[in-house]
Amino acid sequence: MTASCTERDSGGGSGTARLGMTALCLALAVLPLAAPAPAQTQFELDYPAIARKIVERLDLEPGERVLSVKPPGDRFDALVPHLRYEVMRAGGVDLGVVETLAEPLPPRWDTEVLGAGSRAAFEAYRAMFDTVDVGIMLPGASPAHPAYAALQSLLVAGTGRRAVHFHWHGAGPSASATPLPGQPLPGTVAIDAVYQRALLDTDYEVLARVQRRFVEAMRRGEVRVTTPLGTDLRFSIGDRPVTTQDGDASRRQAEAGVVLIDREIELPAGAIRVAPLEETVHGTVAFPPSQWAGLPVEGLVLRFERGRVTEIQARSGREAVLEEMETAGEAARSFRELALGFNPLLAVPEREAWVPYYGYGAGVVRLSLGDNSELGGMVRGGYVRWNFFPDATVSVGGQVWVSHGRLAEP
Repeated sequence: MTASCTERDSGGGSGTARLGMTALCLALAVLPLAAPAPAQTQFELDYPAIARKIVERLDLEPGERVLSVKPPGDRFDALVPHLRYEVMRAGGVDLGVVETLAEPLPPRWDTEVLGAGSRAAFEAYRAMFDTVDVGIMLPGASPAHPAYAALQSLLVAGTGRRAVHFHWHGAGPSASATPLPGQPLPGTVAIDAVYQRALLDTDYEVLARVQRRFVEAMRRGEVRVTTPLGTDLRFSIGDRPVTTQDGDASRRQAEAGVVLIDREIELPAGAIRVAPLEETVHGTVAFPPSQWAGLPVEGLVLRFERGRVTEIQARSGREAVLEEMETAGEAARSFRELALGFNPLLAVPEREAWVPYYGYGAGVVRLSLGDNSELGGMVRGGYVRWNFFPDATVSVGGQVWVSHGRLAEP
């Protein structure tokens, strides 16, 4: 059972190669895995506590310069003054806020004017941001916006510059919550309660420790992912970089980062991400009813050899799979990454189930197709399709780490 997301730039993954694209997330099916967050009555976001936690995770050094990027006029306007105050209280230099253009854009605006303006703004922002140490990318900001893209482009130098970003949306092109088929997403209040609890109450030391153990195991042994529908995929990671989204947004951690996404820290935290050695990826990925090129597909099974799709089987809709792959190019036939969630506070709830925050919850597996260059892989092309498997079993070197969607740390 899976849920799938064809990404054109949700902001859920970094990368200027997908600048200006959009995302379409398609929920397919999921097993209930964990208890829901406590019931909330008259819940309101605790903006002061959120601001304190974000700045705490940044572990600012005296004099570090902090800039925020956000869309105008949304409910997170109320967070901004608390963030700015906490930056000052921690000894940082508050540089204020850069606002993106309000969206959606008026349909009659000239796209050529917008494109030229975005390119010019990107170059100007790059020069302006040369002395910025920390970016805080508030909900709604994405690499499609020139200010975000400009700061992101400066992260690759590995000088300790870093960005925090978090997505706090329900349904829509930038959704961070994935619905189940035939069911609506929970309301904004419920999503807020889950995300705030995960941000504020995660035991970041324990999360980091478990993730480190899993990475160490992957360095030593072959990874195998299976599902009840018939997925049976094997691969090795060798010395590929592994991004551990453990919530550490310090300068020290950013300096140790290897790839771009090591310096773009997600909050709430929870997932590890790695692009396996392409030549080691062998086996099958089996999908429940899914959508490809916007059309229904039943009984889809993709077979991989050396990281490439070599066979496509489906009871119905095979033509739609071929259409999407042919439209997207060679990247669509390539295995992208393994992502595995470790945060129990973002797990799929037992009741009114939905997949929180891109599958960062404990035991949720993401097997992606497409461009993995931001992860240190060899596949290019811009296309990315995320597929969530909340009922998977994951073993490394014969030891089971996830059993039918539940963490089972050896």
